[in-house]
Amino acid sequence: MSDDSVAHDSQAEASQGAPKTKHLRLPNGVYAPTLAFFTYSEDIDTITLEHHVTRLLKAGAAAIVIHGSIGEAVHLTREEGSIMIMCAADAVYREYCDRLKNTRAILIAACGAQSTRGTLQLCREAAESGASHALIAVPSYYASLVNNEMIIQYFYDVGDKSLIPLIIENFPAAASGLQLTLDDILRIVKHPNVVCINFKYDNMKNLAREAYDLFPKGFFVAGGNTNSIRQCQVLGATGTIASLANFATYACVRVRELLDRGELREAEHLQAVISRGNSVVTGLGLVGMKAVVKCWNDYGGAPRKPCYLPPLIEVIKVSEELSELFQAEEEAETPVTRG
Repeated sequence: MSDDSVAHDSQAEASQGAPKTKHLRLPNGVYAPTLAFFTYSEDIDTITLEHHVTRLLKAGAAAIVIHGSIGEAVHLTREEGSIMIMCAADAVYREYCDRLKNTRAILIAACGAQSTRGTLQLCREAAESGASHALIAVPSYYASLVNNEMIIQYFYDVGDKSLIPLIIENFPAAASGLQLTLDDILRIVKHPNVVCINFKYDNMKNLAREAYDLFPKGFFVAGGNTNSIRQCQVLGATGTIASLANFATYACVRVRELLDRGELREAEHLQAVISRGNSVVTGLGLVGMKAVVKCWNDYGGAPRKPCYLPPLIEVIKVSEELSELFQAEEEAETPVTRG
């Protein structure tokens, strides 16, 4: 029998191992997937990134995600990506450890590549740069050539060698339609280095609450849609990765606080405001988010070419359409209690 066969057989029998709580525990709450920032000459702008990360944490974001789908990772060299992780890690450490005397300095770095070897290299570089967790998506470029067994083995292989624990992303729309079934997920989370799964609401709503009892102790379930912070929490998610938290952090955090206090009507109202605002921004994609952050926070800048910010007249129109959300954000801007 070949070494590969032996490895595959041993992985297929992986047990849940020690409780997931042996890892750095992911805090409940809203996670902010940060944008990337560039100077006018298109160099990476670490000063603005550091300022932005600090602002998000002060506004109550439970953790930061870097190099996610709105983080322009595809516009970065690997060296630039590592520098940005180091910058964000410094900001996270200062905010949580120095100011709050809290050792839970969580920084999640998206590390998915299209090969096991490439993903492991990104995980290694992220860990060396200061990330505490790696966000891994389903490899999908050659979707027709892989099946679910291969994907499960991919996560086992990465989990075996990654220096930091893994967060698995189950997002079919961004993975050529590839979707992990509940049975797939339950097999993957048996690996002791897999500590979280991130669902988009559309596939999370098909996951019965009873399924959470099947997850290992300390396992973290995250929702990945700003439109459904309330719904995901009701369904059992312990956190939400919300892109709108880049400029409406207080409002997004407040939804969870209201739910925790049992103020359901108020939470539903604020969620509706957030959802309406999110539909305005997502219509313009990444460049719309960058334009709004620059308009609302007075910092930021353009994406890397060939992408451009929307025309000024369009930005003004979007800002007017977001007036309700801007007002809600101002009203929610009060001291936030971290979970």
